[in-house]
Amino acid sequence: MANRHYLIAAALVVCAAPASASILVIGNSDARLCYEAADSPINPDSIDLRRCDDALRNENLSNYEVVATHVNRGILRLRRGMSDAAIADFDEAIRLDPNEPEAYLNKGTALLRRENPSEALQLYSVALDHETSRPAIALYGRAIANEELGNVREAYADYLRASELAPDWTDPRAELQRFRVTQR
Repeated sequence: MANRHYLIAAALVVCAAPASASILVIGNSDARLCYEAADSPINPDSIDLRRCDDALRNENLSNYEVVATHVNRGILRLRRGMSDAAIADFDEAIRLDPNEPEAYLNKGTALLRRENPSEALQLYSVALDHETSRPAIALYGRAIANEELGNVREAYADYLRASELAPDWTDPRAELQRFRVTQR
């Protein structure tokens, strides 16, 4: 079962469905190009990461833009299999802005991929509490974590809510097919 959920968690990061919660950066800059790469379904390459690095190193960014660029670079790193570096970016974003929900959501996904469902569950809940822009993803990730931890009712409720929030996203509905609801 853990292997199946690892694949599902990986799908959260790389699928064309709403996969990650990037943060918009306005303007014509490396920070903007970093955002566009993080928001794209196309697999990132080293140039995308370099743009993020250059934005953080060379551009006069606002605190918001620095936080956004750390989250966006973390997404790119996670999609390239660089989990430790991705988590470091999400941690830095959280340090700079403890109220940034997308940092918690994406770090939850990184930890779920590392088979750490307990901490991932907490991070998805924080992302929801801080009103993530992608609540269906947070609920779906939390459902996976809940299921890994044996919290079947909570997992079902989260899959159901994710399905309601993103009716065109087939993954939550597919997961719901596995459940059998009985009355007592």
